[in-house]
Amino acid sequence: MLDKRPLGLFDSGVGGLSVMKEVRRMLPSENLLYYADSAYCPYGNKPPEAIRARAFVIVEFLLSMNAKLIVIASNTTSIAALDAVRERYDVPVVGVEPAIKPAVSATRSGRIGVLATEVTLAGSRFSSLVEKFGNKVEVYNQPCPGLVEVVESGAWDKPQAEALLARCIRPLLAKGVDTIILGCTHYPFLRPLIEKLAGGEVRVIDTGGAVARQVVRIIGKNGLVANETEVGRECFFTSGNPEEVGPVFRLLWGTPDIVVERKIL
Repeated sequence: MLDKRPLGLFDSGVGGLSVMKEVRRMLPSENLLYYADSAYCPYGNKPPEAIRARAFVIVEFLLSMNAKLIVIASNTTSIAALDAVRERYDVPVVGVEPAIKPAVSATRSGRIGVLATEVTLAGSRFSSLVEKFGNKVEVYNQPCPGLVEVVESGAWDKPQAEALLARCIRPLLAKGVDTIILGCTHYPFLRPLIEKLAGGEVRVIDTGGAVARQVVRIIGKNGLVANETEVGRECFFTSGNPEEVGPVFRLLWGTPDIVVERKIL
C-alpha cells in the first residue's frame, strides 16, 4: 500500500538542507517538509535542555502536518535530543551522527579531525561513538564557533569565511590528520572551501548520504513508500523572517522560485 504522507526534516536553520538534498536525490517521489528554526539559530551554544524543548515543539508541528517519518537533520540536535524524541513519539525518527566509523576506515595516518559545534563535541552520544569506533585511532575535536552563522548568512564566499575556516582547520592539520569529519549539517555547504584549505591529501567526510540511505531503508521496511511514478513536492517553513532566510534557502536548494513560509512555534 502506498503512503503519500510527507517526510519531515528539521534543523536549527538551513544546514539540514544538505541532508534533505540527499533524501530528495534518493527518493524523488516522496513529499518533503522542512522546518528551519531560524529564530533560535544557532543551537550550538545553547543548553541541551533548551535544544530538546525546541525539538519537541518542531516534531509536534511536523506530525500535525501528517509527517510519517522525522529526520533530525542536525548533529547538535541529534546529540541533545534524538533519544528523547524517539521515546516521546510513536513515529520513526532518524538522526545525524558524526561519521566516526567511515572516517576510521578511510584514514591512513590513524589521525582524524572532527569539525563540529560545542554541544556536539561535548555530548555523551558523540563520546560513545568515539569510544565504540575510534579506539584504534587518534580523534582530534575542533569546535567551530561562528561557522553556522556564516552558512546562515549565505556569505561563505567572503574572505571572512575563509579566515574563520582556516582557524578551525589549521590545528587539525598541525596534528597530522588525513581525514576530516564534517560534524554539522551546515558544513557540507562549505565543503569546497574546506577541501581547498585542507589540501588534496586530506579526505573530507559528511553523513548526508548515509542518513538518506537510512531513510530509504526505514520507509521500505515499514511500508511507507509513496507512489514511485509521481514527483514529490517540497514545503519549507521557518521560525525566522522569510524575507531574510528565503534567499539563502533558494541559493542552497538551487531553485529560484521556492516559497518559505513563516511558522512561529
